[in-house]
Amino acid sequence: MTATDKAGELLKVLRLESIETNLFRGQNEARNGARLFGGQVVAQALASAAKTVDEDRPCHSLHAYFLRPGASTIPVLYSVERIRDGRSFSTRRIVAIQKGEAIFSMDVSFQIHESGLTHQHDMPDMPMPESLEDDMEVAKRMQTKQALPGWSTRERPFDVRSVYPLDESRPNNNMSPVWLRFRRPAPDKRYLHQCLLAYASDMGLIGTSMLPHRHSVDRQRVQMASLDHALWFHQSFAADDWILYIKETTTAAAARGFNRGAFYTRDGTLVASALQEGLMREIQLGQS
Repeated sequence: MTATDKAGELLKVLRLESIETNLFRGQNEARNGARLFGGQVVAQALASAAKTVDEDRPCHSLHAYFLRPGASTIPVLYSVERIRDGRSFSTRRIVAIQKGEAIFSMDVSFQIHESGLTHQHDMPDMPMPESLEDDMEVAKRMQTKQALPGWSTRERPFDVRSVYPLDESRPNNNMSPVWLRFRRPAPDKRYLHQCLLAYASDMGLIGTSMLPHRHSVDRQRVQMASLDHALWFHQSFAADDWILYIKETTTAAAARGFNRGAFYTRDGTLVASALQEGLMREIQLGQS
């Protein structure tokens, strides 16, 4: 399956089946490994909630918890609870279910468009994506010289271009800026572009916690899993155009790593922000 095929597959995965009022079923991406990708579940949960609100109320924030590992071989049920519909805001609570158990929960808030005061943190000076190489091509080149995990060379629905190339030393061990772009044109529906960015927001964010330790700890000896995830949408954007995703880790403690992310369009507009904490447990010798 080509990268463009993977992008088409993701669009199909985000078309949830309505099986009852406030109850939806989602199919899964074809991926190597038994576990669901957390970004897929976040995106599908947002898509299920968006089906229960008017289109003039886009999502402005979501807050999620990963409760159990999801199985990639089983469809996911999304149960949506309509918490409140006010004059300006709508709130939804979503529970993702497999085999009768909750694997994920998320609260989402939607808001009608309103005008108000504006300001933002400026986008750092970064090279444009046209001057950078696709990470997948870099990983394939590296694979000929050293063993890399299988996920590093698999086809992805997004073109990802790291500002700090994978095969070169990086000037900042706490930051990982990358350019992202969905690999095919997406329908002009704001909720869908938000779902695509929600998917991308989980790509590599948890691994940012390992950057300060990458020369002192073997990544294969660290158990990592997303614990919670939050995302705020500030402005409208197109997920099929280039977006700079600046991932940064600020602290790690108590076997948990904390990361934050900022999304900028190429004209420097801050369109979304993310926060995530993940399990970061070093496996000791003899420990299974």
